[in-house]
Amino acid sequence: MQLRCGTRILDLSRPVVMGIVNVTVDSFSDGGRHLDPQCALAHALRMAEAGAGLIDIGAESTRPGAGAVDAGEQIRRAVPVVRALASRSRVPISIDTSQAEVMTAAVEAGAVMINDVRALREPGALEAAACTSAAVCLMHMQGEPRTMQRTPRYTNVVAEVGAFLDERVRACLAAGISRDRLVLDPGIGFGKRLEHNLALLAALPELCRQGLPVLIGVSRKSMFGELLGRAVEQRLAGSLAGAVAGVLAGASIVRAHDVAESCDALRVIEALRQAGYAPERRNSESWIKGQT
Repeated sequence: MQLRCGTRILDLSRPVVMGIVNVTVDSFSDGGRHLDPQCALAHALRMAEAGAGLIDIGAESTRPGAGAVDAGEQIRRAVPVVRALASRSRVPISIDTSQAEVMTAAVEAGAVMINDVRALREPGALEAAACTSAAVCLMHMQGEPRTMQRTPRYTNVVAEVGAFLDERVRACLAAGISRDRLVLDPGIGFGKRLEHNLALLAALPELCRQGLPVLIGVSRKSMFGELLGRAVEQRLAGSLAGAVAGVLAGASIVRAHDVAESCDALRVIEALRQAGYAPERRNSESWIKGQT
């Protein structure tokens, strides 16, 4: 599988780790640590050296309860980092934003992917993305960051998330964004309770059957706090388990804070696959034998 990112082609025949660089004051895990552009650049370069296949730069926190950051401030925070990183590294850069103006400015500065938690539903976003040649990640989110975790409700979370992503793909195609530029993200932790997150991870093969690359973001998420009773800085093991499960279910991109550790985990999976490990096929074969 390949993803067209501007004039570049990202090879997804093996899973890729997307490193997270938050130039924010209030992100749930690392808010305030990389506000200085030089600090953010150094952090991104360390991630690239550790094996990141993508670097995702965001200037607005989307944690539960987060407030909005206007486009001008996002551009002031993120674009200098995008420009500096593009001049120093060949690793493809993603801009994490929902605002049309930020998308345009970041792509002009060197970003080749747009990662939008609102799936291009903000005013002008669909048109702005279509005017670039950047790849686009479409994520599902119920509600808005400020309120999304108050009362998440679904009749069938897998069906509803799938239907939403199908609709956004159709909107992108109608706007002139080709399928080879699209990535899907079920939005783990965005307007979802623990049971919704687990159901989506368990049903990931269904989403992957659409033939588009799937990105999962489980790194340090609150689901591991609830499931394991761990604070944010103690969620590495849970994050890696979630990432491994997602990749085994078909995900192509893993968005992560802990790049080196995530790359190690995915290399183990790839080595097992090279050795013939195919859990879905074996489970199916075992079930068939049990029925005869």
